Amino acid sequence: MKKVVVTGTFDHLHKGHLFLFKKARALGDHLTVVIARDKTVKQIKGEKPWQKEKIRLNAVKKVEWVDRAILGKLTKDKLKIIEELKPDILALGYDQKAFTQKIRLELKKRGLKTKVIRLPAFKPKIYKSSIIKKNRENSTNLA
Repeated sequence: MKKVVVTGTFDHLHKGHLFLFKKARALGDHLTVVIARDKTVKQIKGEKPWQKEKIRLNAVKKVEWVDRAILGKLTKDKLKIIEELKPDILALGYDQKAFTQKIRLELKKRGLKTKVIRLPAFKPKIYKSSIIKKNRENSTNLA
């Protein structure tokens, strides 16, 4: 069985996220999605996610292409969860930058044979969380 893992915040699921899950699932037999913890999102992005981690987790669990959704670990070693899951493939989003600069080298150092694949975007000028958030804020400010 070929195991695939995707990680991310997945705040307010949109078609871009669904596209990512579908493409990732097509790479193997089992897709696990690791949802970033609220504290981790704050550290990386400088602000809290719109939705709390349990809400994001429950939303991802309902996606048809996701076999398993779990919360990430609250540890400085953000690759620890990948080390524990030992996926055959780690699928990254097209714009995913956090912890990915030297990821292939780091996984190899840990003795993992995980293949890292960067997946394409789906209409990134429309379906990107930061754009959706900005549009939502602008419409709220106009009200």
